[in-house]
Amino acid sequence: MKKVFLTSVLSILALVLVHGGLKPGDKAIPFSLKNVDGKTVSLSDYSSQKGVIVIFTCNPCPFAKAYEQRIIQLHNKYAGMGFPVVALNPNNPAISPDDSYDNMKSRAKEKGYPFPYLKDNQNIYKAYGATRTPHIYLLEKSGNNFKVAYIGAIDDNAMEAGAVSKRYLESAIKAVIEGNKPSPATTKAIGCTIK
Repeated sequence: MKKVFLTSVLSILALVLVHGGLKPGDKAIPFSLKNVDGKTVSLSDYSSQKGVIVIFTCNPCPFAKAYEQRIIQLHNKYAGMGFPVVALNPNNPAISPDDSYDNMKSRAKEKGYPFPYLKDNQNIYKAYGATRTPHIYLLEKSGNNFKVAYIGAIDDNAMEAGAVSKRYLESAIKAVIEGNKPSPATTKAIGCTIK
């Protein structure tokens, strides 16, 4: 078991060193992480889906809080179309105590998250290249794997949902559903730096 874990960690680190993070078109890096319900959730659990909206987010960041309701709405709108949300908290609770596992459980319960909220072991966000909360990775099914279709922001107005004029993630999902490549395929993620 230790050998398998060590091999997985080394593989992820090698990808980080080689790629410096994922880019659109890259094969998604698999993960198996602990959900707030105590169960392990893996990317492979979504093999029957058309894609997955992977969101690196956290509890205390004002940007993450501003997007919380929109993330819930995105899951409710697109999960039935084959694009569920999976949220990962990448922050180190020793540096950001509000991001402890117990606080994650409380936040998910308080807000009624309809999607998994996973505790990143601080390897996955590095492998993906996430730097902010929130940071979006839209994955699309490609054969037996997932590949990255879009990376960046949810939309163009973090703090005022009513003032959004460009819905980058929704446009990317629609493009993937129609068999096209998202344009833009990357935008700048706006949010708090990962701790």
